[in-house]
Amino acid sequence: MNGLQLAKDYFEQFGMPMLKEQFPEQLSFLAAGMCGSGSQCLGYDDEVSEDHDFGPGFLLFLPGEEIVDRRTAFLMERAYSRLPKEFRGYRTGLLSPVGGPRCGVIRIPDFIKEKTGTEDGILTLRDWLTVPEQSLLEAVNGEIYFDNYGAVTRLREQLSYYPEDIRRKKLAGHLLLMAQSGQYNYRRCLLHGETGAAQLAVHEFVQSAMHVIFLLNRRYRPFYKWSFRALRSLPLLSLEDVLFEYLLTSDNGENAEEKYNVMEGIASDIIDVLTDQALTKAICGDLEKHAYSVNDGISDASLRNMHILAGIGPG
Repeated sequence: MNGLQLAKDYFEQFGMPMLKEQFPEQLSFLAAGMCGSGSQCLGYDDEVSEDHDFGPGFLLFLPGEEIVDRRTAFLMERAYSRLPKEFRGYRTGLLSPVGGPRCGVIRIPDFIKEKTGTEDGILTLRDWLTVPEQSLLEAVNGEIYFDNYGAVTRLREQLSYYPEDIRRKKLAGHLLLMAQSGQYNYRRCLLHGETGAAQLAVHEFVQSAMHVIFLLNRRYRPFYKWSFRALRSLPLLSLEDVLFEYLLTSDNGENAEEKYNVMEGIASDIIDVLTDQALTKAICGDLEKHAYSVNDGISDASLRNMHILAGIGPG
């Protein structure tokens, strides 16, 4: 059962009738949907996912207290808690030990602050550099069923993707790490006899290359365990996932030269897209030169002059 559809059907059968019956005067200020953390909000759930953070439910978004007061919010919470606890054989509120409430009544500023650190979703350049990428995705994933007030939709559009200068800064940093790890350090580690370090270089290359591919597709990268799943759905460079799996799962003995050539091939594919998107003026196969060229194209001088790895953060 697709979790997003399950949640939407539950809302339409129980949520909206409850709102129309008990809170008709507040409907024009409300929004509802399913978004946030967990595979259900990404549409990636399956039978394995059903053991936690899965089930019928929805988020009911309220604006600030000046529009919907505390007492009304409390009454909505009580009304939500009385909705059926089971729907189509699935229980509501099944959370992992580290999970928090992922459905129910929530203030819009509280939801956005949880995901971005600000109540209005307005981010400075430094905010864009440091807010975890998966948190930004959690603010805009899933589906909004209705938004009569429009605030949730505006915030989701506002946070839909990085500003172009931020995208360039993050691209520059990850391209540089790809160059250092795959084009330079992998072979050197093997020459030193450090096969473990060589595999760490491969891991660094794959991590940064995946970031680059999501950035080139203008899509947020999800939590690491869903990165391969998400990568396969991208329009650009999606087939690299097979090569990434080979790099991560093959040894560094007899496969060493082939692994190096695979990394060079991935680098070449990425350079082609950088060129197509007019992100680089470099004409070579050296990712380091392309990294600095991408950084040189940043419009904001203060961001451009930050360390080239300034965009490599918790995201």
